[in-house]
Amino acid sequence: MLIKLNWITLRVRNLEASLGFYHDLLGLPIQRQFESRGRQIAMLGTENETMLELIEGSESVLKKESGVSIGYEVNSLEEAMERLAALNIPIVRGPVQPNPHLRFLYIADPDGFEVQLAEHA
Repeated sequence: MLIKLNWITLRVRNLEASLGFYHDLLGLPIQRQFESRGRQIAMLGTENETMLELIEGSESVLKKESGVSIGYEVNSLEEAMERLAALNIPIVRGPVQPNPHLRFLYIADPDGFEVQLAEHA
């Protein structure tokens, strides 16, 4: 049996605010946006990779203390930090370098979910 991670779902309060963060600020492409059972849904990410599914108005939005985070690879953590500063997106934690081959930091999305930006050397 072959198994592949297709998407990760975040239940968000405001889809437009989340799209502003993930699409407009971080640059994730919107693959599709639709309504299902009265809920607005957007799928973001690059083709052939794990997607991020955002569902608006769900009754249970995770608290940031839940331990859930999403990690994205960046080419340069320095460039990412410059872009974050230019966009006034605060760094929540980091940068951290647990070994010579990995550096990362965390930012928060509009619902408080932690988003890790990591650079592998």
